[in-house]
Amino acid sequence: MKNTIYTQLQQARTQGKKSFAVLVDPDKTELQQMDTLLALGEQAKIDYWFVGGSLVISSQLDELVRHIKKNTSIPVVLFPGSPSQVTRQADALLYLSLISGRNPELLIGQHVLSAPFVKQSGLEILSTGYIVVDGGAPTTVSYISNAAPIPADKEDIALCTALAGEMLGMKLIYMDAGSGAKQPITTSMIKRVADQISIPLIVGGGIKTPEKAQENCKAGADLIVVGNAIEKEVSLISEISAAVKNSSSL
Repeated sequence: MKNTIYTQLQQARTQGKKSFAVLVDPDKTELQQMDTLLALGEQAKIDYWFVGGSLVISSQLDELVRHIKKNTSIPVVLFPGSPSQVTRQADALLYLSLISGRNPELLIGQHVLSAPFVKQSGLEILSTGYIVVDGGAPTTVSYISNAAPIPADKEDIALCTALAGEMLGMKLIYMDAGSGAKQPITTSMIKRVADQISIPLIVGGGIKTPEKAQENCKAGADLIVVGNAIEKEVSLISEISAAVKNSSSL
């Protein structure tokens, strides 16, 4: 099974290099808009395109990923909200287990149903412990999962959840305040988790400025994911990318 992207993330963590991914939601993205976004991503030398959303009610996932692959050299990683959000056109798949919740369907149930297709997809599979943290606003993922997010000030719970994910064999930990979060995950929570785990840490949700992205990197995030802010202002791609890259040497 391929392990190219995971190897890249591991090596980057070991070397203290920070990475940046732009999240593209198929429900909010028209193919006509993608060319500008792709060009900016290439110029900014982002590391990954993440593609997915909590619902994905449109039917253009395959077409969108194919378009990205055709027009950019940057790897495409699926960030699925359900087993149906899988396409062979991508490079890798975040195989998410919602370890911060107690819904068995999102811990393992949907994975059982999707496993045969995922195995046959040929994608690089990245088993990911997904931790949702309260960002001050209700999120689609919390509603769909019927699971409460970890309170923003409960750093011990986040730490223990991340440790459990790592010891259960997860390759990545993804802490997310959710799309459109009013408040991003605190740097103190990120640092608490980053200091104790030995696998790459992804952080997303509510990151609206280059300064916040850099603060999260300093706190220990290995990969920063931004989606909603860039949907509103695409020029942020270059600014946030530069801030993340500069964090590598700090």
